[in-house]
Amino acid sequence: MEPTHPAADPLAQALAVFTPNVRPRRVFVRGEGARIWDRDGRAYLDFLAGIGVNLYGHCHPRLVAAVRQQVGTLGHVSNLFVAPPTLALAQELVQRTFAGRVCFTNSGAEAIEAGLKLARGYFRKVRGEDRFEIVATVGGFHGRTLGALACTGTPKYHKGFEPLPGGVVHVPYGDADAVAQACGPHTAAILVEPIQGEGGVVVPPAGYLARLRAIADAAGCLLFLDEVQTGLGRTGTLFAYEPEGVTPDLLATAKGLGGGLPLGALLATAEVAAGFGPGSHGTTVGGNPLACAAGLAGLELLAAGLLETSRQAGAQLHAGLDDLARRHPDRIREVRGRGLLLGLLLASPASEVMDRALLRGLLVNTAGPKVLRILPPLTLDPAEIAEGLALLEAALTAT
Repeated sequence: MEPTHPAADPLAQALAVFTPNVRPRRVFVRGEGARIWDRDGRAYLDFLAGIGVNLYGHCHPRLVAAVRQQVGTLGHVSNLFVAPPTLALAQELVQRTFAGRVCFTNSGAEAIEAGLKLARGYFRKVRGEDRFEIVATVGGFHGRTLGALACTGTPKYHKGFEPLPGGVVHVPYGDADAVAQACGPHTAAILVEPIQGEGGVVVPPAGYLARLRAIADAAGCLLFLDEVQTGLGRTGTLFAYEPEGVTPDLLATAKGLGGGLPLGALLATAEVAAGFGPGSHGTTVGGNPLACAAGLAGLELLAAGLLETSRQAGAQLHAGLDDLARRHPDRIREVRGRGLLLGLLLASPASEVMDRALLRGLLVNTAGPKVLRILPPLTLDPAEIAEGLALLEAALTAT
């Protein structure tokens, strides 16, 4: 079918056909590594990576080869059957983490929803206890579906969609004592991000996750980590919980898991996974062979040295941002984050700097009114980091 106005600006066309929550600002047509090109041929340095999804950059050769091979072999079978890439990826996730079982989904929100269901199912089916409440945190972000939205502790995302599902208690992030006080006989899980992403790239106090693990054990509930944004090498380790010396009961991951294809996963201990019985949860497309082939190739890249590369890139970028903050204390109040999940707390609206950066060929975004969020691919090289810092400084200091 021919478009009604073939000569019209594609951005204007998008606004005419997409629902109003979608407000695209550029039309991108090609990507390679940490660069992306718009339809006019202009190149941009990508320090956003599809909001953390393009973990390995654009069109990484290993992922392209894996997806091409798989799409020419088998694309989809549903979860009534299994294909080799899906099985292999699940086995790798079990081998490399605390998990005994994996439930694949299409997105992070779906992985959170699966975890909320499983927490209830575990207590009712396995433990015979009526536990259904979730303790979550103020400023947390867990997704846009109604269950995940109810756990999201940011009121602006709730507006217009109330009433939300009940059974959620929100406490201040980083305050373990408040979590302990909120836990009761009906608490099924404590749901928390190791580092808050959408909430402003907020790093909790040292020992916070360990305290939550102890609180969960004392209260008889589960520790459920949302690593949708922090996982898969983003903070310098495969998952952000690892340096904290804790073992969660449930973990949601997504974003970079598919390297650009929609893929999420709920990881669970074998004991907790018994809360799901045959047919108690499902997704038609989640864990399809195509996405899992990409996910498997990504894990192989991480194991082959990309984790170390990302740690070096994170250290260089963090040092560069610290230098910017020292030289521009009137504009930058704080550098936040870990690894390649970084944020700048600014003295002025972050959206203004984001817009100026876009005009200069740098992609970043905001995480709150005054926090500029930086989520580049793990494959950044030193020259790209230096270039990005120069573009960011120009955007910060422009008037």
